[in-house]
Amino acid sequence: MQRRRLLLPARQGQVRRLVSLFSFTGLNRHYPREYTLTRSAWQTTGGGRPVLAFDDLPLSRPQLHSIGQATRRINLWHGSVRSGKTIASLLAFVIAVATAGPSGLIIVCGRSLQTIERNVIDPLQEAALFGPLTRHVQHTRGATTATILGRTVHLIGAADARAEGRLRGLTAQLAYVDEATLMPEGFWTQLLARLSVPGARLYATTNPDSPRHWLKTGYLDRSDELDMRAWHFKLADNPSLSRAYVDALAAEYVGLWRRRMIDGAWVVAEGAIYDMWDEERHVVDELPAMRRHLLGIDYGTTNPFAAVLLGEGVDGRLYVAAEWRHDSRAAHRSMTDAQYSAAVRDWLGRLGVAPEWTFIDPSAASFITQLWADGHPGIARASNEVADGIRSVAALLAASRLLVHRSCGGLLDELPGYCWDPAAAEKGEDKPLKADDHSVDALRYAVHSTAHEWRHLLTTATRGNARP
Repeated sequence: MQRRRLLLPARQGQVRRLVSLFSFTGLNRHYPREYTLTRSAWQTTGGGRPVLAFDDLPLSRPQLHSIGQATRRINLWHGSVRSGKTIASLLAFVIAVATAGPSGLIIVCGRSLQTIERNVIDPLQEAALFGPLTRHVQHTRGATTATILGRTVHLIGAADARAEGRLRGLTAQLAYVDEATLMPEGFWTQLLARLSVPGARLYATTNPDSPRHWLKTGYLDRSDELDMRAWHFKLADNPSLSRAYVDALAAEYVGLWRRRMIDGAWVVAEGAIYDMWDEERHVVDELPAMRRHLLGIDYGTTNPFAAVLLGEGVDGRLYVAAEWRHDSRAAHRSMTDAQYSAAVRDWLGRLGVAPEWTFIDPSAASFITQLWADGHPGIARASNEVADGIRSVAALLAASRLLVHRSCGGLLDELPGYCWDPAAAEKGEDKPLKADDHSVDALRYAVHSTAHEWRHLLTTATRGNARP
């Protein structure tokens, strides 16, 4: 069978840079013969237009197009998870590094140094993805610089608006931004101002967010007015993904997150957060035998204190088995940390349960100290990524892998009314309304802090084993 031949319009300089990169790093020897990219890839059409010719190169057509076209001041890859946008953007960035001039810094930015290492450096050092190119990427874990193709690359985390100060005074020629929607707007604006060398470029990736997010309204929606090009990627644009993997991935995202992370759409967070909640479907009167228990605690002094006991059933589902709450306003009685600690231990004792781990609101430092002093086992600060935690709970509810015992009155009252904050949505932010959220927060702590341990339950559910 004749191999498919893909011809892409390109500028002569782009082709030569790409060919030089593949030759210099040995990538052309990394792929099988039918994938080899050499100078013979440089061709012209009958009209003399330069083209790139690839014989089944293991990159999709959208990836190849974006790499060849990434010549604007701002180049943005956006769309669904695992759609191939990161690999394409990294190749475009590395090509730019290979041909960068001597003036101006080269920068990689992300939410934190750890996310930069995980999302940028680690893939570039993965031989299965980049082959011999990995020999030209050096980085010591925790260091704020890396070396790519012999050039020093500065790694800058931008967790909040204060990170903008790290950019002041520098002059840059290239920047790569991982997950641009997570960057503070002031940091992004300052970064563009620092890209002042003639021909300077910014390469960025992101998953979709709110359509009112500053990146969408200020840049994507105005790309025709700016020196900017953007490419929208979908799961179908990554031909290397198996059907089974796509199905398993889709099972992890429901509602808002499915529309953003799977469909690649910029949609607003509005209405009920757990819109899949159904009391008839999710509430049980009997519990199975449990393999183990986990405890999530949302600490409150003037606000209600909520402890939610999560059990892993022998049937492969998670159950909210019990709940303990104290509302100091309703009871007209405040409790000290020592009293809360004693009350929780007494409650667990009456249940005959010893949780393997207890996940606590990270801001409750004094209560965590009290539990340590009282010898409470398995204490851990909860993972408090609110949006990701909500997504974890929502995925389990949608797959009927998380059920709630009828005795958990506080949680049952809160779940149906747990809503997105419309005022935050108007500003392009995804935040829950801060009201009646104590037991749902405790549940989120227990669920999301152990997400890596139960993710497989969603795959099981996609094979038809979910509760009717």
